[in-house]
Amino acid sequence: MEAPLVWSASIILPVLVGLAGLGRKKPGYWIAYASAVTLLIPFGVILASWSSGSVASPIVDTVKIDLSRYKIGMFQLLMDGLSLPVVLGISIVTGIVAYYSYKYMSVRIEEMEAHGENPPGLGTYYFLYNLFAVTMLGMALSTNLIEFYLFLEISLIASFLLIAYYGYGDRRKISLLYFIWTHVAGALFIAGVLYYGVKGGSFDVLSYSTLQGITYVAPAVSVIGTAAKIAAAAIILGLLIKMAVFGVHMWLPYAHAEAPTPVSALLSPNLIGIAGYALARFAIPLFPGIMKELSSYFIGLAIVTIVYGGLVALRQDDFKRFLAYSSVSQMGYLLLGIATLTAFGIGGAMLHYLSHAIGKAVLFIVAGVFITELHGLRSISRMGGLARKYPLIAAAALLGFLHLVGMPPALGLWSELLVTLGVVKAIPPVSADNVILVATALLLAYGVSAGYAFITMKRVFYGKPREDIPESVPDGFKQSVVLLAVLGVVFFLVVSLIIVPLQGSAETLARIVLGG
Repeated sequence: MEAPLVWSASIILPVLVGLAGLGRKKPGYWIAYASAVTLLIPFGVILASWSSGSVASPIVDTVKIDLSRYKIGMFQLLMDGLSLPVVLGISIVTGIVAYYSYKYMSVRIEEMEAHGENPPGLGTYYFLYNLFAVTMLGMALSTNLIEFYLFLEISLIASFLLIAYYGYGDRRKISLLYFIWTHVAGALFIAGVLYYGVKGGSFDVLSYSTLQGITYVAPAVSVIGTAAKIAAAAIILGLLIKMAVFGVHMWLPYAHAEAPTPVSALLSPNLIGIAGYALARFAIPLFPGIMKELSSYFIGLAIVTIVYGGLVALRQDDFKRFLAYSSVSQMGYLLLGIATLTAFGIGGAMLHYLSHAIGKAVLFIVAGVFITELHGLRSISRMGGLARKYPLIAAAALLGFLHLVGMPPALGLWSELLVTLGVVKAIPPVSADNVILVATALLLAYGVSAGYAFITMKRVFYGKPREDIPESVPDGFKQSVVLLAVLGVVFFLVVSLIIVPLQGSAETLARIVLGG
C-alpha cells in the first residue's frame, strides 16, 4: 500500500532535530527526547500496520524521484517482509540509544575536556548521530542500487566523524582505518553497480505497483550476459568486507571497540548487518545463478566466521573488544542463512538481524554503564560480582547474551532455528558422512557461541565483587537497557507477526534462485 510521506518523514524529521541542536555545546534534554521520538516513527508505522492487519502488504512512500531519463531508474522508499525486521531493528535501537546517549555523551565530553581537548558539543553529536541513523534506514528502504549507495556513503561519513570526534584511544588513527576499509568496500560495491547499471541501462532492482505488487528485474546475466560475473564479484566482495566476515574482518574490532559506546551500539549490530541484508535484497535477485554456484563456499565461510569470531572473542579482556569480535561471529549466522538460498535460511538471516541488533545494543549499553559509572572499567579480568550491585543490569545482559546464543525467551531462538532449517534444506543428506559433517559443523558453531556468551556472563557478573562498586545506575541507563531487553522478549512471543510477511518475501527470492 502507498503511505503518504511516511518514510520521507522518518528520514527528514530526525535530521531537522539534529540541525536544531547543531553547534550548541549542551542543548537541553529535549534533543534526546525529540531524536528518540522521531527515530521511532518507523516502529510506530509497523505497530499501526500490525494493528490494522496489513503488515503483509508492502508499505511504499508516495514520494518518488524518477531518474529514468538519465538511465538511473526510480528512487523510492519501500518496506516489505524482507526489510521489516531490518527496519524494526534500526528504528528501535537508534531511537532508544538516542535517549541513552545524552547522559553517556555528556560524561564523555566532560572527560575529554578534562584532558585538555575541545570536542564538538552534544548538539553536533546528535546531528551526526541522527544523520547516521536515518541513512541506515534509507538503505533498508532503498529499491535502487544508486539510491542505496548514496545512503551508504553518507552513513560512513557520519560514523567516521563520530569516531574521530568522540572515540577512545588513538581515535584519529582508528577512524582513518575504519574510513579506508569501509570505503574500499564502498568502492568495490559502486564499481560493480556502475558496471551493471551502465551496461543494463538502469540501476533499479525492484519496483512496486498497486496492481502487481513488488516485482524484481530480470537476472543480470539475461541483461548483460557474462559481464554479470564481473559486476557480481565486485558487489559481493564489497558487501562481504562491509559485513566483516572472516578474512576481511580486521578493521571491525578496532573501530567498534574504540567508538563512543552509543555509536558502537549502532555500528556493530545495525550497520554491518545492512551488508547482509543487501546480499539478500540485491545480490540474490540480480545474480541468482552466481550465488547458487558460490553457495557451498559461503556456507563454509559462514561456519568459519562463526567459530573464529567466537574463539577470538573468548581471548579478549576488553569488554567492548569482546563485543566487537562477537559481532564478527554473529555476522556468520547472517551469511549462513543467506548462503542457503532457501526461504527458511534467508528469512532466518533477516530475523537474526533484528535479534542481534537488540541483543548487542543491550550489551553495549551495559558496557557503557561500566565505563561511565566505574571510572572507565573495560577489563573483564577486573570485573566480577557485578550482579550483586547491578541485578537489573545483569538480568538485561543475560537476555542480551541469550539473543546471541539462540535460547528462549530471546528472539535469537527463532532466527537460529530458521537458519538451521535452511542449512538442512540446502545440503541434502545424501550420505551418512554428509549428515555427520553438517551436524558437527552446526554443533561446533552453536557451541562456540554459547561458550563465549556464558563464560563472559560468569566472568563479568558472578564471583567475588569489587569493593568500590557504586550502588546505583542512572535512570536513563536502566530505562534504556530494560526497554530493549523487554522488547526482545516481546518479539520472541509475537514472532509470527514478523515471520509471516518475512517468509513470503524470502520465498519469492528462493523461487528466483530456482528459476535462475
